Amino acid sequence: MWSGQSHPDEGHPPPLEAVPVSWKSVGSCQSRRESPGALAETSAGEGTQGEEGPAASQLDVSRLRSSSMEIREKGSEFLKEELHKAQKELKLKDEECERLSKVREQLERELEELTASLFEEAHKMVREANTKQAASEKQLKEARGKIDMLQAEVTALKTLVITSTPASPNRELHPQLLSPTKAGPRKGHLRHKSTSSALCPIACPAAGHILTPDKEGKEVDTTLFAEFRAWRESPTLDKNSPFLGRVYREDVGPCLDFTVQELSALVRAAVEDNTLTIEPVASHTPPTVKAAAAEYGSTNTCALSGLARACRHRIRLGDSESHYYISPSSRARITAVCNFFTYIRYIQQGLVRQDAEPMFWEVTRLRKEMSLAKLGFFPQEA
Repeated sequence: MWSGQSHPDEGHPPPLEAVPVSWKSVGSCQSRRESPGALAETSAGEGTQGEEGPAASQLDVSRLRSSSMEIREKGSEFLKEELHKAQKELKLKDEECERLSKVREQLERELEELTASLFEEAHKMVREANTKQAASEKQLKEARGKIDMLQAEVTALKTLVITSTPASPNRELHPQLLSPTKAGPRKGHLRHKSTSSALCPIACPAAGHILTPDKEGKEVDTTLFAEFRAWRESPTLDKNSPFLGRVYREDVGPCLDFTVQELSALVRAAVEDNTLTIEPVASHTPPTVKAAAAEYGSTNTCALSGLARACRHRIRLGDSESHYYISPSSRARITAVCNFFTYIRYIQQGLVRQDAEPMFWEVTRLRKEMSLAKLGFFPQEA
């Protein structure tokens, strides 16, 4: 029991007068002091509570355990529901992702196909453009070659016309100016006017009169004619064919075989490619020749033969700006070969519509001109 004395050594709380006590505690204490029966009842109640304390605590523990189990079960059910919902949402999202992946793959395939088709169409357009450009360039080149050949022919015709003057007319150009000899044609000899103006007359000093062209003997060489007819079936500029091979060997090669071999090879290649240009030289302007052209000739020296001759024409090979001065003889040889190739190209392009024999005789006449030019015969320039 509490004795009211302080025992600091024993660890008891300080005396009553040192601890602040509320008025309720003081009142209760006074009431206890005043009523000893109430104090006895209080002591009995405390004893009863001490006996009932362990059972109540066990009941509280069991209640706590049951409530905690209920909470756990409810929590587990709630978590299971949430997990089920999350799984459903995840499944839906997976399906949506799969669908979007398929859409993306389809779009990528369509994009690749569209890109491939666009590239293929672009390449196709580029190929067609390149083909058209190549064909246009080829046609332009052929047209330029034809223009060059026509210019050469016009120049040659102008030269022939210039050589015919009223004082000294060219009787080959004007056959009507030919007069018979004093003795006249022999008895029984008739002149065919239909052919007298087509071919050049031939003088026969032994007979003392001029033979008309219809009396000139000519006969078709069967071998040459057979080669020409075989070539005419499929005309080509391939020199390996029997017909053109013979012409190259017998006429073109010798006619373009000049003293300066290197320049001769270039001229021959330009004639075959139809890229050679012949230009007249202006007499009132001094020659302006580049280094490459000056090495081969000037207006007083032929670049092909190397001989001192008056050069009134010059040639240009392809797109080169160099010019080479040539003599009348060299020009006649080049022109003869160009005329032959021009006629051959006309046949190849189908511009000549004749039978095989007239075409053969025209080819033979052109070969004859090449042979005469090679031997040194050429029209006299004014």
